[in-house]
Parts: sequence; C-alpha cells; structure tokens
Amino acid sequence: MSVAVKEAQEFLADHWSPGVNRREWMERVIDEGWAALRWPTEWYGRGLDDDEAKEVEAVFAAAGAPGPGQDIYNLWAGTMIAAGTDELKRQFLRPLLLDQVAMCLLYSEPGAGSDLAGIRTTAVRDGDEWVVNGQKVWTSGARDADYGMLIARTDWDQPKHRGISFFWFPMKQAGVEVRPLRQMTGDARFNEVFITDGRVPEANRLGDLNKGWWVLQTALAYERAVMGVSRRGPGSGGEGATAKSHGRIPTPDLSLVELARSMGRADDHTVRQALMKLHIRRTVNDWNAERSKAVMKAGGSSPLASLGKLSLAQILHFAGRVEATILGMDATLDGDEFPRSRDANYSQQNAYFFSIGGGTDQIQRNIIGERLLGLPKEPEVDRDMPFRQVPVSGRPSAG
Repeated sequence: MSVAVKEAQEFLADHWSPGVNRREWMERVIDEGWAALRWPTEWYGRGLDDDEAKEVEAVFAAAGAPGPGQDIYNLWAGTMIAAGTDELKRQFLRPLLLDQVAMCLLYSEPGAGSDLAGIRTTAVRDGDEWVVNGQKVWTSGARDADYGMLIARTDWDQPKHRGISFFWFPMKQAGVEVRPLRQMTGDARFNEVFITDGRVPEANRLGDLNKGWWVLQTALAYERAVMGVSRRGPGSGGEGATAKSHGRIPTPDLSLVELARSMGRADDHTVRQALMKLHIRRTVNDWNAERSKAVMKAGGSSPLASLGKLSLAQILHFAGRVEATILGMDATLDGDEFPRSRDANYSQQNAYFFSIGGGTDQIQRNIIGERLLGLPKEPEVDRDMPFRQVPVSGRPSAG
C-alpha cells in the first residue's frame, strides 16, 4: 500500500461520512490537497503521479466520497494552473475549485467558428489595461458569468495563430452586452456577447503576449475531456455536459431498457441489438476516456480527448435514434401531454449541442486525422500571412 493511499484512508476515516456538510467537506478536501492530486502541493495538490492518483481516486470512490478529479476535469482551474501567474493562482484557484466563480468561454465569433485562429476581436494596450472590442457567439453561461476566458487579437502584423493573447476577462462591466440565442429545443443556453471598449488588466493575461493560441489548446483539451466522458441520457430533459462538470452523468442505458419493457419491446431482436450496440459504444468510449486521462498532465493536452468528444456526440445521436425506435409512432408526438415523446424529441435535438460545443465534429475529425493518424494537414494558404492581409468575405482586411 502506497503512502498516499494510506493517508487517503486515514483522511476519510477521520472526516468523511455520508451526512457531512458538503460545502465544508469540499473546503477540507481542497485545502488538504485531495481535489487535484496531480498538482503541486503549493497549489492545492499532492504532487502524485498518475498511477498514485488513480489509486487514491479509487479509495475515495469506494467510500462514496466526492472530491478528487478536478485536476483532470475542471476546465477553469486547469487552465489557470497551466498558464496563470502566481498572483492569479492565489486569487482564483481556490474559488474555482469551490465553484464560487461563474465563468464562460469567449472564443468563437460569427466569422471564426470552425477556424478560431481567424478571430477579429481586438485588444489594444492602454497603460496597465487592454481595451477590447468585438463580438463573441455561442457563449454558454455568459449572462451570469463573473469572468470569461477571452481570446483576442493583439498583433495584426503576425500570422493568425501568433498574434492572439489569452485573457481572464471581467464580465460585469460597462460595454459588455449579452444577448440570448434561442435553440430549436426551446432553450437559450447560448448567447451572443458584444464587447465595446471593455477593459481587462494586463495582470489578467494568461501566457505570453501573442502566444494565447497555445494557452487555448490547453483549455480546449480540458473542455473536450469533460465532454468526452459526460453523458446526457435520452429522456432526462435536462442540461447536457458543461465545462463545470467534474465527474460523469449517470448512464441512461437502463432507462432505455425500462422504456423498451414499458412499450412491450424488450423481446424485439432489433431493439435488443440496438441497445447492445449502444452499451458497447459507451464502454469503448469509457476505455478511451481512461487512456486520455492517463496521458493528460497538468498543463498538457491530448488529442485523445477529441476522439472521446467525437465518440460521445455520435453516441448521443445514436441513443436518440434508439429511443425513437422503441417509441415507434409515438416518437412523432410532442408536448407536455406526451412526456416520453417530448423527452425523446428533446434528446435528439439536444445531441447537436455536443456536435457543436467544444469544437464541432468536423474539427475533432481533423484533429484525430492529423494528430492521431498522422494524415497530412489541410492546406492553409493564409497560415503564414500577416493577419491584417488576410481577406475576409464581404469585408476588407484590417489596417
């Protein structure tokens, strides 16, 4: 038995019980380094290697005690530990681990969705601050966010990947306007964000000036890792995976089995085959998630996260089709008077959230092809061109 496992067992024996106050429990877990096991001890971790961390996580799981895993799945804190200054870490890490800071992602733009390096939101230095102007889109949680992780162009004379900086942007300020976007599900989880002369301190920059693209890759890896292991089950009618999720949403397989039984289709060989295919796909994706988790280090990234994220999106689409198959003609109904049909329709529509959020399915395929399979990159004629010279359809280039 390793020292870390023994210490974890002693910690749980001294402090854990199912009735413990959850907020006080999480504070103790974080302050004593159990929430982010692979991080350095000075930053709420225990400096464990991946094998040791897995052993400790298993001890907590066996006891039914929440806490570990934030070094793998906490997008906000993971990005901060990887690229933030010591001052920013001291200010934000603990509140982020406690989920006390509302955050959002300010990446995509109307003209830069699939190609994030084509962003045109601009940050101009003004003393100890940067003045930001531009528009972001598909921003979840923007209405309530305290801060946003923002990428903005800080040098138009460099090629598109090398003139971007990454900021911890205050959202509660004049000049930030958030407009909700209505989805086909009826939800409005996404927003447009308009920034007019918004300000962010130079001290809130993560990573080197004009090298924010590489900070972004770390942040995206965390986001895809979360989405690759989270599950939104058919019929649940609730939120899908978000960047705040630090664990897994329970598997919906059993609910589909129960649905098949209630519809008298549990012995239908077509339904049984589809349910088994769904179970196999989820099992394989869980194995891939373990591979991704094993190779991801604090501050690093893994293209395996893209494989898991793409796989989960396809699983959710397939699960929606299975649910519709089980319901038969009932799947064509909708409305509150037909709750099973309503939830089935919601599930199928909401599956597109996973095909778009965190990078589209097409982006994940490109990453998998280039970084996992070693296929040649797609040609980019503007890759080495100063960004102000890059033409934009319908608009002249900047400058």
